[in-house]
Amino acid sequence: MQVTGTVLTTRRVDAFHALTVVAPGIAERTRPGHFVTVAVGGPSTSMLTRRALFVHDVKPDYGGTVELVFTVRGPGTRWLADRRARDPLDLVGPLGRPFPVPRDPVACVLVGAEYGSAVLFPLADTLLARGCRVDFVLGGAGAERVFGAMRARRVAQTTTLTTEDGSLGLRGRVADALPSVIADTRADAVYACGPMDTLREVTAVAMKFDIPVQVVVEEAMACGVGICMTCVLPVIGEDGTTRMVRACVEGPVFRGERVRFEDVGTIPFDAIGAPGGGARHAG
Repeated sequence: MQVTGTVLTTRRVDAFHALTVVAPGIAERTRPGHFVTVAVGGPSTSMLTRRALFVHDVKPDYGGTVELVFTVRGPGTRWLADRRARDPLDLVGPLGRPFPVPRDPVACVLVGAEYGSAVLFPLADTLLARGCRVDFVLGGAGAERVFGAMRARRVAQTTTLTTEDGSLGLRGRVADALPSVIADTRADAVYACGPMDTLREVTAVAMKFDIPVQVVVEEAMACGVGICMTCVLPVIGEDGTTRMVRACVEGPVFRGERVRFEDVGTIPFDAIGAPGGGARHAG
């Protein structure tokens, strides 16, 4: 649904920005893994495309609020970072397919890199309510790029932090720390969000341990509703056939082993509809 929300609060979280927006309707429908798109620039702007933002938190306050976390990457997110309390925001959501959650209590490791960690906290709350064990592995380039460390320590059995420059926690990437966490916690499942290279590495680790992994992909989404096709990526279907699917509609949550990370940004020759290959295969 599309609503005109009102900014309730703004805050800096180290290198990131967080906006809490009063958005009744969207808030009550949002599930862990959903995202929203936000119009940027104001009514006379030349920035026509929306910005897709992960939902970090949902509360019933003021009829329903959502907290959105992002980093400044260009003029659109810079405009968002400059919003203040009581400013209006045009939101569409909730969008995408949310996380699948286990029916029975299991041990889950939640892996987040940079601001991608934000989407994992509503999931953690849902898993804990179902009696699951939750352990976090969070990382970033430096200490200021690790999101949610304090909240993770409050809710999880254990929290492992990594930074590439060694300024916080272990030196390295989240995938470097993941094997020992999986082994120590006897994890049954992994959930991850972050840049594509991180998701590729985390998926490889989970596959070595032969446990399922659900990933939230961070593909560029211009429309968020499946029209513009900017967020397509190659995913292997249940029938073993590769298709170019839209992250905003069929995702953004996918089974990690189904995503062809090495081919993201390309159209594999064996994908259905691919020039010179998949079209013939499709029959």
